[in-house]
Amino acid sequence: MDQIQQAEIVVFWTGFGLVLFSYAVYPVAIWWLARAFARYESHPDVSSDQLPSLSILIVAHNEEEVIKDRVSNALATDYPTDRSEVVVALDGCTDGTLSILQGFRSDRLRVLSFETRQGKSETLNHAFESLSGEIVVLSDANTEFDPGAARRLARWFADPEVGIVCGRLVLSDPMTGRNVDSLYWKYETFLKRCEGSLGALLGANGAIYAIRRKLFSPIPGSTLIDDFVVPLLAKLRSGCRIVYEPTAVAYEETPAEVASEFRRRARIGAGGFQSIAILWRLLDPRRGWVAFSFLGHKVLRWLCPFFLLGMLASNLFLLGSPTYRLALGLQCAFYGLSVLVAYLPRSWTFARPWRLTTMFTMMNAALFVGFWRWLLGTNRGTWARTSRSPRPHAIDANREFFRSTQWR
Repeated sequence: MDQIQQAEIVVFWTGFGLVLFSYAVYPVAIWWLARAFARYESHPDVSSDQLPSLSILIVAHNEEEVIKDRVSNALATDYPTDRSEVVVALDGCTDGTLSILQGFRSDRLRVLSFETRQGKSETLNHAFESLSGEIVVLSDANTEFDPGAARRLARWFADPEVGIVCGRLVLSDPMTGRNVDSLYWKYETFLKRCEGSLGALLGANGAIYAIRRKLFSPIPGSTLIDDFVVPLLAKLRSGCRIVYEPTAVAYEETPAEVASEFRRRARIGAGGFQSIAILWRLLDPRRGWVAFSFLGHKVLRWLCPFFLLGMLASNLFLLGSPTYRLALGLQCAFYGLSVLVAYLPRSWTFARPWRLTTMFTMMNAALFVGFWRWLLGTNRGTWARTSRSPRPHAIDANREFFRSTQWR
């Protein structure tokens, strides 16, 4: 066996091992570590008159289709009205979003309208300068909160060590309103719970999370995944705890089109590579579980497209062995199946387990595209709104789902 062939074998099995670790070994390891070393803590008991002042911040760009429902939902939050405000920061809107907001008659609603589009990160930076709440709950324009969500987030801040609290996002089908939490989303939620119990939660969910206003630091205007960078920068600079609160629930529809979902994932991928340059200190082994989680759950996951390509390319040079001919056949079959399943009707229930292959392939393809967009600098801090579909039953259906599945 010559040195080139030996190198190809190393490339193949190294790639296979790292992909296996990221998607299979890491979840088992973090589950075991959570069982062995978790610090399970309940939120402090806080009465209504002890709750901190609160600002619900929504950053929006051209959201005339959903902004009325979103603000009405935010104003209806179960929180003392004398200690809460709803702030909508408009990033260069060119549709009717501003005029819809001007139709509200509430002293608790403030609108910050920035005429020049500057991107979500810069809008966040400017908006934080105008907020009055000790605690800021960040959310999206296409999100709906459970009435008690803000209160469930805020009560954790009675503990001075807590700096960020991440809520739980429930996904719905845009047409039927039915819960569509896929196996992959449940898998990600499971990882959040395990990491949270170890004090190693990585970032938050942009649909629903809260941060102490004093811990917010302005982020670069080119930041693509602010809900990942903002919490972890706060942790780096203050050492605060990031807590996961599964009973603080938000509801959101999935993108109506596969192309929209792919663009979203590619943007997240570009943001992931971008964030390594900002958050690389989290990889310091002295940071304990945080370093382990950041490496296993994020960095290696973002690099998986290259491991997969390395496996495929090296396999082509090893076809003299039956083992590697079988390996190549299995890889081609997997990718072929993922493409085939993508075109099957969603009503075909027997195909649902196989849709994981499509999810895996699409996610890694999007990460690969995201890497090149980051490298070439083609992604900017501005964002294109995701197409929405009418969802008359989504919130009621998901609230019923939450009531039947919540844990405390």
